[in-house]
Amino acid sequence: MQQPAAILIAGPTASGKSALALALAEKLGGTIVNADSMQVYRDLRVITARPTAQEERCVPHRLYGHVDAAINYSTGQWLRDVTEVLAELKAQGRTAILVGGTGLYFKALTAGLAAVPPIPPEIRSDVRARLLSEGAPALHGQLMRLDPVTAQRLMVNDRARISRALEVMLTTGRSLSDWHREGMPPLLAAARAAKVFITCERAALVARIEARFAGMLAAGALEEVRALAARRLDPSLPAMKAHGVPWLIRHLNGEITLEEAAAGAVMDTRRYAKRQLTWFHNQMKDWPWAPAVEAEKALESLLAAG
Repeated sequence: MQQPAAILIAGPTASGKSALALALAEKLGGTIVNADSMQVYRDLRVITARPTAQEERCVPHRLYGHVDAAINYSTGQWLRDVTEVLAELKAQGRTAILVGGTGLYFKALTAGLAAVPPIPPEIRSDVRARLLSEGAPALHGQLMRLDPVTAQRLMVNDRARISRALEVMLTTGRSLSDWHREGMPPLLAAARAAKVFITCERAALVARIEARFAGMLAAGALEEVRALAARRLDPSLPAMKAHGVPWLIRHLNGEITLEEAAAGAVMDTRRYAKRQLTWFHNQMKDWPWAPAVEAEKALESLLAAG
């Protein structure tokens, strides 16, 4: 196969992305680069299905487990980190194989990102505290007064996006819509990358999600979450909302059984996988889709044609 500028592998959770990335990295002598917003966290190896230590010994892996759970890691921070990694790999002559399920990471990489300044910690803390005490609809009402263009695009209970838009408005005095018009340019030309979105038949994907969570529990996910809970971090932090974490914390607090926690975690993951499919279908229309068993051949065809 030819050496492309980069290989991009996306897909819903548990669809087989990591296995494909590992196979390609071994074949091409490439480096796997994380594009999953939860696998960046150091505290969450098992519960986020990060590559195993053995897999990391087989081929180089970058941007996995490099962020503390107490940090609210953003798409902008990932883009800055991946910029450095891609520059290093280019200098080394190694193919970057970016793999993950976070659509915003791939969109920022290939389409650019709004260059919003950092949010001061005091503003972020205040907005989060109000989100907990007043609820998302109240903050949506404030956003409607300050930034009606953005607010009208958001559902009144979309906690994450409402908080982000309000933080930006309170920090800069400008709407997210304004910042989006003056964004950072794409880091990678989509046309120069071989890319694929892995699909999976619904029943098979559900079975994979269930089996994977059972494997996580067998591999020590409960102990991992116990250690995380002992840190008593802000529950609104991204790491504290990773799939399975809130449910297992409820079990550790004696609120529900382990079986109930597992069922809740699996249901959340299934819903997330559905959202991933919908998001990529709407936002990344130029990506070819292929089942996991056909994805490598699909990429090989793209590389040969390129």
